[in-house]
Amino acid sequence: MAKTKTTPNGGKSMIYTVANPIYDSVFKFLMEDERIAKTLLSALLKKDVLHVEMRRHEHTNTTRNDISMFRIDFAARVREEDGNEKLILIELQKTWVETETLRFRQYLAAQYNAKENMVCEDEPSRSYAVPMIAVYLLGHRVGKVKEPVVYVNHVARNYDGQEVEEGMKDPFINSLVHDSIIVQLPLLHGKITNHLDKVLSVFDQRHRDSQNSQLVNLDGSNYENDQEMMHIIHRLTAATVNAELRQEMSVEDEYYSAIEDRDTAIMHRDRIIAEKDKQLRSVAKFMQQQGMDVESIAQAMSLSDDEVKGLLR
Repeated sequence: MAKTKTTPNGGKSMIYTVANPIYDSVFKFLMEDERIAKTLLSALLKKDVLHVEMRRHEHTNTTRNDISMFRIDFAARVREEDGNEKLILIELQKTWVETETLRFRQYLAAQYNAKENMVCEDEPSRSYAVPMIAVYLLGHRVGKVKEPVVYVNHVARNYDGQEVEEGMKDPFINSLVHDSIIVQLPLLHGKITNHLDKVLSVFDQRHRDSQNSQLVNLDGSNYENDQEMMHIIHRLTAATVNAELRQEMSVEDEYYSAIEDRDTAIMHRDRIIAEKDKQLRSVAKFMQQQGMDVESIAQAMSLSDDEVKGLLR
């Protein structure tokens, strides 16, 4: 869906109302398009992605009990700065709620253990893991990190702390370490200053429709004369009229609503417990100030000696 708006200088700009790619179902629909996958991954990697293939579908998490974590694996052939081509594995994980890092590590471990990710070099007896890059699309912030996109690259150093560069492209080394790209979607600043900003702008939740969170409104003036971005917008527009995707989004809304209700209940319970604990501490310390020993305080408050000692710390 598209409509026009008047710009401050009196011109006209198209506003595209499209499906919100923050939803797992829409995101998967988006990334199943190879052209779009190449556009997003090229922007993130800052490399020319020549070919990309989504790996087996059982690697993706589409079941309702695992909706908070979504994963797609890609095999991509990229062109390096020196013109050489290289095959890499891209482990793309996204979550819109805070998730234990153990789950991220478990998925990475599965990739390290998969025999299909091994390749033979010149000698058949020598095989190495395909170099891997982990990409995290997060719907929450990471600590106090203020940058929306962070590149975490491994660096080799010798005993004296000096960087070692010669020979570091050896497949043995690249089989044992991986780089990471962390994207904090809440920190997308809204201003498009580079190609990656433009690609990620479709995920910026400040563009979310005020009446329907399943939709985002994108200013077409940001994507003029950019065929790759218009292809993304057309794909997201198609998602709005897909009945199955709309149903999937509604299921996700119900799930996250239940999660929010649960978290609210937990916060309320914790607040009550904290207030009660504060009151007990106050009473126990008052009794101690009156000269009562731990055993007497415990008897008066119907608590154990250890519980009273904990209150008096």
